[in-house]
Amino acid sequence: MKNTTLLEKHIRNIYDFPKPGIIFRDVTTLAQNKHAFRKSINLLAEKYKDSRIDKIVGAEARGFIFASALAHKIGAGFVPVRKEGKLPHKTISASYELEYGKDTLEIHKDAINPGERVLIIDDLLATGGTIKAVTRLVKHLKGKIIGIGFVIELIDLGGRKKLKGYPVFSLMKFHEK
Repeated sequence: MKNTTLLEKHIRNIYDFPKPGIIFRDVTTLAQNKHAFRKSINLLAEKYKDSRIDKIVGAEARGFIFASALAHKIGAGFVPVRKEGKLPHKTISASYELEYGKDTLEIHKDAINPGERVLIIDDLLATGGTIKAVTRLVKHLKGKIIGIGFVIELIDLGGRKKLKGYPVFSLMKFHEK
């Protein structure tokens, strides 16, 4: 993606977190900088401006930051997908495997109407498990997934393969090593 130099310089690299050998790409430093944050939202809005998006789904927690701001920018609704037990109304859930166990995400049963055009946004694509679970939730509610967007993609971890069949877009791509 062109014009991402400003964004890249605001990604903090934390080495050996959460375990040795991992480089944690921290987007909170990008969000803290008003120019970089605005640029990231504007670039995502430019990408999806003609897609007639009804709802933007954001995954807990950092995905909320970018998804809600983008929803505001393009005039779409925002739908949070949260960890199990955090939403107050009737929900559906999807579980997915983690390297150390299993996790579950939930969405309100009435968050998406059948046929609504949905964009899924998250801060980072790594192995793809979280967003694959989000796609299952959206499909269960009969939403039409128009695209899946990320601020960062860690290309060496192969998450894009789990999202085969969906248009995937990333503002920035990093190698893990």
